[in-house]
Amino acid sequence: MKIRRKPDWLKTTMVSGEHYAFVKKMIEEHHLHTICSSGKCPNKAECWSLGTATFMIMGDICTRTCKFCATKSGKPLPLDPEEPEKLAKSIQLMQLKHCVITSVDRDDLPDKGAGHWKACVQKVRELNPDIIIELLIPDYDRTLVDIVCEGGPDIIAHNLETVARLTPEVRSKATYRKSMETLQHIIDAGKISKTGIMVGLGEMEEEVIELLKEVAAIGCQMVTIGQYLQPTKENIEVVDYITPEQFEKYKQIGLELGFSSVESAPLVRSSYMAERSFLKKIEEQKKQNHA
Repeated sequence: MKIRRKPDWLKTTMVSGEHYAFVKKMIEEHHLHTICSSGKCPNKAECWSLGTATFMIMGDICTRTCKFCATKSGKPLPLDPEEPEKLAKSIQLMQLKHCVITSVDRDDLPDKGAGHWKACVQKVRELNPDIIIELLIPDYDRTLVDIVCEGGPDIIAHNLETVARLTPEVRSKATYRKSMETLQHIIDAGKISKTGIMVGLGEMEEEVIELLKEVAAIGCQMVTIGQYLQPTKENIEVVDYITPEQFEKYKQIGLELGFSSVESAPLVRSSYMAERSFLKKIEEQKKQNHA
């Protein structure tokens, strides 16, 4: 069931408090960027209040102009050589057990930023040896994925964002096939793999199911499905508001297809409750080992 009027289930409660203030302070003091703010995420208050944030490296200006995204587009500034250290120390001070790192697209760089990804992950691991490191990377080819993997992340995600038919309309430069290839490279590298999509952009149910089948078939282990919300008037408009019942249907289909973790709900985002999803994956592995 789909509706066009913004429904009550998309309303969020403003949360603040000690943890929220602490996370905000860390981000500001260390001059860090987060997708929580740049992407106008509806879960920012909740996640920051829980003491978590999704860090965004390589600046806050993207070289692409995807129609769903609120991140600034234009000519990025040079990379900050001190960013890996700043990031790692902030994570250390926050005493995180699971960190999520994403980035803007940096098509202006010869390696599209893969080397910087590697440096950031290595420094985070150096100062936080027991942390689970989850990355959300751009559409990299096999060589660039291998460079990122050299840093030693535990989970690597790459989002398909939407179904194949809508990709040319919604995304900038990226293609559905290139993103599927990126996911395949991550899987081939032996990393825990993850992808995410938005719904409410005009996709059909059967297109979402076909996407889930295709992603499951190549061995991707984790998937997130959330409602697209128009972040600014300049972004593409919402076509439909998908009901919680439909999200639950997608979740059950995903689980039946063999995904170890399916987060599917209106306010789900690719990094939302990432630690919980990882724990589900570990629990699934334990069950398989004892079978």
